[in-house]
Amino acid sequence: MIRAGAGLRPLPSNTPPSALYPALNRLAAAGLVDQRTEPGSGATTRRILSLTPAGRTRLLTRLSEPKDVEISDGQRFSTLLSFLRHLPGPAAQAAVLRRHQAFLDAPTSFFYREGEPVRAEEAPDVFRKGMLRVARATGSEERAWLAETIGALETPGEQRESG
Repeated sequence: MIRAGAGLRPLPSNTPPSALYPALNRLAAAGLVDQRTEPGSGATTRRILSLTPAGRTRLLTRLSEPKDVEISDGQRFSTLLSFLRHLPGPAAQAAVLRRHQAFLDAPTSFFYREGEPVRAEEAPDVFRKGMLRVARATGSEERAWLAETIGALETPGEQRESG
């Protein structure tokens, strides 16, 4: 079962109920999720959500056509990744990963000097050097994972886990 709320609109983990429940109610009013309650532990009731056919269509559209910010922002891309297994077809999954790969391959930095990205070796202090070195290491590992995963998705008969 796909969890509806987080898949359709990522919410921070510290989202208060005063923001979460109105968002869930809007999804239900839009016909994207069905809601029901069940007895929970003690006196608490549990709210159970499931995607409607329209909600599933919307989720699959969001997964196959993510916004640029969902590709470039690390937290949003992680949310996208957590649901990408629900996108049918390895070619469609690989296409989303290729967009993120292209974003990572573009020259960038946290810091610029005269319009050019500052490399870790050129950073003016140890803290900026640290930020840039960690970003380089993380980016390198992420690029390796992307290449491996895209290769597996594009190889016929390759074993993949799916949800």
